[in-house]
Amino acid sequence: MNIYMTTGTYEFMKKMREKHADETMVLMQGENTTLLLHETEGKSIFQTPRRFEVVDGTGEFREKGFFVMNNIPVADEGRPVFEHRFKNRAGAIENEPGYVAFRVLRPLDSDTYVVLTEWESPAFYEKWKESQAFAKAHSEKPQEEAEKPRANIFSGSSYVTMYKAKPEEDA
Repeated sequence: MNIYMTTGTYEFMKKMREKHADETMVLMQGENTTLLLHETEGKSIFQTPRRFEVVDGTGEFREKGFFVMNNIPVADEGRPVFEHRFKNRAGAIENEPGYVAFRVLRPLDSDTYVVLTEWESPAFYEKWKESQAFAKAHSEKPQEEAEKPRANIFSGSSYVTMYKAKPEEDA
């Protein structure tokens, strides 16, 4: 499975989604941009997308609610370690109230992985961040690795971007 992302004006992205209604696409509005996400086994309909392979994921995007993208630059030599951690995760997020969907995206054109989650609302995401499950999932050293020296697998600082689906419903 692949995910492609592109940005543009809200109206243009909305028309593009409507033109390709048979495709799995999610339109979302960020603080300063509109993003259109295309999830497919095939090729992208976008001319110059950000391209990703899905490494792990659960749930189905519903294009209703709140999206969080944790953007994580990972060094080439760190990719296997990073992906291993996600493939062997506890899976606790799926049991959280307000959870909709989750994807770990391997970049095809950069070093920045994206951990994408969809929530019913920002409040559910905030509750997840305060939960014991979140603390356990984001602990510095998993128990089995606690004795091993840990190499830095990251090539830069991570950052979070947030989006809301269907901003026209706010009007």
